[in-house]
Amino acid sequence: MIQQAKTYDLVVIGGGNAALCAAITAAEHGSTVLILEGAPKPYRGGNSRHTRNFRCMHQEPLAVLTDRYTEEEYFEDLLKVTKGKTDEKLARVAIRGTEESYAWMEAHGVRFQPSLSGTLSLSRTNAFFMGGGKALVNAYYRTASKLGVEVMYEAQVTHLERCGNRIEAVEFTHQGRSHRLTPKAIIVASGGFQADLDWLASAWGPAAKNFLIRGTPYNKGAVLRDLLDQGAESVGDPTQCHAVAIDGRAPKFDGGIVTRLDCVPFSVVVNNAAQRFYDEGEDVWPKRYAIWGRLVAAQPEQVGYVIIDAKSLELFMPSVFPPIKADSIEELAEKLTLPPEALQNTIEEFNAACRPGQFHPTELDGLATDGISPAKTNWARPIDTPPYYGYSLRTGVTFTYLGLKVDETSQVQSAEGPIENLWAAGETMAGSILGQGYLAGFGMTIGTVFGRIAGKEAANYAKH
Repeated sequence: MIQQAKTYDLVVIGGGNAALCAAITAAEHGSTVLILEGAPKPYRGGNSRHTRNFRCMHQEPLAVLTDRYTEEEYFEDLLKVTKGKTDEKLARVAIRGTEESYAWMEAHGVRFQPSLSGTLSLSRTNAFFMGGGKALVNAYYRTASKLGVEVMYEAQVTHLERCGNRIEAVEFTHQGRSHRLTPKAIIVASGGFQADLDWLASAWGPAAKNFLIRGTPYNKGAVLRDLLDQGAESVGDPTQCHAVAIDGRAPKFDGGIVTRLDCVPFSVVVNNAAQRFYDEGEDVWPKRYAIWGRLVAAQPEQVGYVIIDAKSLELFMPSVFPPIKADSIEELAEKLTLPPEALQNTIEEFNAACRPGQFHPTELDGLATDGISPAKTNWARPIDTPPYYGYSLRTGVTFTYLGLKVDETSQVQSAEGPIENLWAAGETMAGSILGQGYLAGFGMTIGTVFGRIAGKEAANYAKH
């Protein structure tokens, strides 16, 4: 039996950054707000718990951000990683919204810090959260509580009842009972479907069973599927996602950002036959780290291996699990279960192709190989200084890009036009902007800017 419960102006589905920005904004615009968070309280916040920075446009040095980062440069960076697969109007709304959002975030409890060693290439573009994503999430929950926002944890939304071009009711389960709410407006900010491994495999094929899920195990896309089944317009490709090459020893779910390995630009990367398969030095890591999840996914058994030497060990953020260490390439191969002779040949061929030049670890240095394929176009130094180190790599999926199509006001669209009391923010609509690829800190950009837009629009609708 579905029980009629208290009525709210606005129900926000999800409990991460986008949901919180929406809820806070709506409350400040006079709405009574309920957040339905599917996770238990200790795991609240979705993937936002694992974030660490926010990509921010600015015209001059801004607090912890150095120099300037213009709208046009930001947009060009996005075009590079998406290869043009983006909605320019929505992308520019997100980009323009970041500069003003910095002050808004600080005013609502978020604290920033300068870039850490190993992330200096981001000092101009990305503002880092003091205490990471967990601190940001906790700050927003404190702010929301002060504004009277109510939160229900372990509240699994099962159905949004669409009638014509409105959502009439929200149905969910909590503490073993079914409930039904009839709010004036609804904001969906409940992420992608990456934690539903069957859905992931239906898009990717059996290879997806070997993927690791970096983020929350609660993002199974139930609300997304429910709305798509009822005619909400979709955007994005189900095989596109934010996929990163992560430490192969990471847990199946919820390993978070600490499982990412940032050593690829200074390494040789091989598959399980000890063969290189892509340019490790194509661009600075924040613009290329997200392509490596898909590259590894295309390799046999969806696995890769990173090989570095002693002179590169201090050039990247430390890994959460220590690297495998050996005194020779052959010994390292055995420890990584790679064919020793094949790895030795690959490393020797690579070393012979390296050319003299100036090495600059934080910028494109043009230090490239000559005469091998694939080439390494930057940071190509011989792997010749023992001890040697290695990591296994697996595909770590953060969030999927299939989502709800929205307009510039974050309102959800259908074939019959906008669904008049439904908005979406964050990962559940990010496919509108991210057709493929990823830019470091851009998920937080989308969630923050469109969360605030959705909160304002939904509150105004509820009021009038």
